[in-house]
Amino acid sequence: MTAAPDHESAPPVTSAAAAATLAALRRLAPYVLPHRRVLLGSAVAALCGNLAALAIPLVTRRIVDGPIARGDLSALPWLVAGILALGLVEALLLLVRRRMVARPTTGIEADMRADLYAHLQRLPLSFHDRWPSGQLLSRAIQDLSTIRRFLAFAGVFLVVNTITAVVGVVVLGWLSWFLGVALALLAVPLVALTLRIESRFSAVARRAQDQAGDLATVVEESALGVRVLRSLGRRREITARFLADARVLRGTQLHMVRLRAALWCVLVLLPEAGITVILGLGAWGVASGVLTLGTLVAAVTVMTYLFWPIASLGWLLTEAGNAGAASRRFWEVMDVEPAIVDPAEPETPVVRGRIELRDVHVGTVLRGVDLTVEPGETMALVGATGSGKTLLTALVARLADVSSGAVLLDGVDVRRWRLAELRRVVATAFEEPILISAGVRENVALGVPDASDEAVWEALRTASAADFVERLPWGLDTRIGEQGISLSGGQRQRLALARAVIGHPPVLVLDDPLSALDVHTEAEVEAALRRVLGGVTALVVAHRPSTVQLADRVALLEDGRITAVGRHAELLADNPAYRDLISSELVRS
Repeated sequence: MTAAPDHESAPPVTSAAAAATLAALRRLAPYVLPHRRVLLGSAVAALCGNLAALAIPLVTRRIVDGPIARGDLSALPWLVAGILALGLVEALLLLVRRRMVARPTTGIEADMRADLYAHLQRLPLSFHDRWPSGQLLSRAIQDLSTIRRFLAFAGVFLVVNTITAVVGVVVLGWLSWFLGVALALLAVPLVALTLRIESRFSAVARRAQDQAGDLATVVEESALGVRVLRSLGRRREITARFLADARVLRGTQLHMVRLRAALWCVLVLLPEAGITVILGLGAWGVASGVLTLGTLVAAVTVMTYLFWPIASLGWLLTEAGNAGAASRRFWEVMDVEPAIVDPAEPETPVVRGRIELRDVHVGTVLRGVDLTVEPGETMALVGATGSGKTLLTALVARLADVSSGAVLLDGVDVRRWRLAELRRVVATAFEEPILISAGVRENVALGVPDASDEAVWEALRTASAADFVERLPWGLDTRIGEQGISLSGGQRQRLALARAVIGHPPVLVLDDPLSALDVHTEAEVEAALRRVLGGVTALVVAHRPSTVQLADRVALLEDGRITAVGRHAELLADNPAYRDLISSELVRS
């Protein structure tokens, strides 16, 4: 498992940068190959369009050396019509290329985005704890758009324009060998300077992509935490942090602009110098009788047509560098292997709901936990803050895995269960209720998408949420805003509880389900939970004494181990550590 990568520093300006870019782009082959015929067809169309344009100077030479030189204009209309036809062919082929390339490249982007999203869903919670959400968001949106643009345009024309430039040099050499040699010699410094600038640009582009991800994280955190930031008077500090990150990104982008400007200076200056050299040598050739005037006109026209293919090569290489950096960032996430996966040969036991933890170790937090929860029993889990209660409950549904030992459900190690089946059997409600920006119905039925409205209302009634949902403007169809920001903490918690119970799971894991409720609502939810917990196996993280009293038995977690298990009254009477813990919670309540 890898951590979120630090920003890359600029690599040495060598061919290694180009090799790294090429290797990163080659990794896109599984997505590109299914569309190779259409992409190849679009490239052929673009190349034929460019070659049609290169044929125009040859017709121009015939016009100058034929009808104009001899004063016989009878063939002129046909030659002019030929130029017009070549221009129409070029335009039509470019239109065909654009229409051909749009569907496959947008399809590739959509496939990559779907795979990335699905992969993120498979990665364990520990991965998401380490990676800023803004970095993941920038990879899913910005980087994949960069790759799509490269495949749709820059990648095609990087090949097509290179071939066009080579053919143009050959055509110029065919017109006049010394003009072809002169152009080839001018191409050497052009290629060398372009590669040097492009390799530097690629490193700076990668840094800008990382910084854009950091900035997206700041914006997301500020938007989600706007109430807290305002209540604490931290608006200026967060704004200062945002502006500082934005200035860093701006500085990097200005560096990119300077490199791009230097590149375009080279790309404009050297081809212009080439035209000047061709014109000067050609004029000497005409004056000395070595060349015809038509050949000179054709040679200059060829150089004019080669201006864009040659000048664009450096820019296309920078786009390749951008796409290479985006591809590396994409694969940084995709290369992380999910630590929690389905077993090769899953078992499906008869579900009764018996939970057993045998000598469970997880890092340095849990150190030999032994606990059994019988079918239909409610077990409250108590312990000091930071003792590992939430981590322990995450083991039941395999949201995390043990380092050693085993967690068994109905006698079968949870690692032998198919994940989808395990999480259908074990429903979890977290201390922090996570809601999506959708309607009440979608939030409650998130794990049971085909649930009927009656099932949703039943779950809402169980969680004592039906009354406030009925008062919402559009009932079940009311959108509750991002993270349920339009609701109170108690309302969000009750919707999360309704979501946990809607599928009638045989096992419930509740992480302090009453933490955000006021006294009146707490009593209502307690009464509902008593009915729900009567028919299921439940493991409930409890901080409030009132939550503890919902349980049949209580387990005390201390120093990474279960040190006592018993009824609340018994532990209160016989266990000083438990008594002190409950007393401190009563004071906080």
